[in-house]
Amino acid sequence: MHNLIRFFQKNYFVLLFLLLEIVSVLLLVSYQPYHNRIASSVMGDFAHSFLNIRSNIVGYFHLKTENKRLVEENTHLLNFIEHSRHDTLKKAGQTDSIFTFIPARVVNITTHYRTNYIVINKGTEDGIEQNMGIISSEGVVGIITDVSKHFATAMSLLHKQIHVSVRFKNNHHLAQVQWEGRNPEIGIIRHIPTHLTLLEGDSVVTSGNSFLFPEGVLVGTIKKLITSENEDLNAATIRFATDFNSLRQVYVLKNTFRSEFDSLINKQRHEE
Repeated sequence: MHNLIRFFQKNYFVLLFLLLEIVSVLLLVSYQPYHNRIASSVMGDFAHSFLNIRSNIVGYFHLKTENKRLVEENTHLLNFIEHSRHDTLKKAGQTDSIFTFIPARVVNITTHYRTNYIVINKGTEDGIEQNMGIISSEGVVGIITDVSKHFATAMSLLHKQIHVSVRFKNNHHLAQVQWEGRNPEIGIIRHIPTHLTLLEGDSVVTSGNSFLFPEGVLVGTIKKLITSENEDLNAATIRFATDFNSLRQVYVLKNTFRSEFDSLINKQRHEE
């Protein structure tokens, strides 16, 4: 209280001057229509700007909650579509893998090494296991390699050891995609028969021949056909569908037939 009194005593003339200025402005605005209109316009602009700023601030703090809600809705939709696809095939007398989508957030990612990895915020407590595929809303992302209680590490498509089984969407021919090793946007497909016609922009999708990814998930699009000089096998570069430099939200794919498949493979290996 003593400090407050000293402040008023020390700044008495300045405070008095400001008070008189405020009173003068109020009187001027009150009795002069022109100045009143200007003041109203300025105050209106100020109020509008303030409301916009307030709206942006409130929106920012609600953004995380809204994003979480959208991710949950997308997950429900993906699972619904997958179950509907499986039911349709089952009614047609066909058996196919059925995948469950587990949403996760990318907490760490590299793109400039020869062996690039992704770390996500889901682990064994969330049902994550090794050798599960990962996709984004854009396309294929990678494969889970290591799992802890709350986190998991995955090889991304930008890894020298990863190969993804794919099909050319326009002719259904099988192939394998791998990273070309330099540009995080570009992959390569080798050993393409010369009789196949490939055009720039043609889609490359997962084949469904592995238990990692369902059939038809976009991997990328043909960027350039590389013709063989000896008329043997061609190659092609593809532009990855997933933008790894901006990757934030992913979905881990859990194959419900995985244990059955693994048991058959292990049995075959023991017999050999």
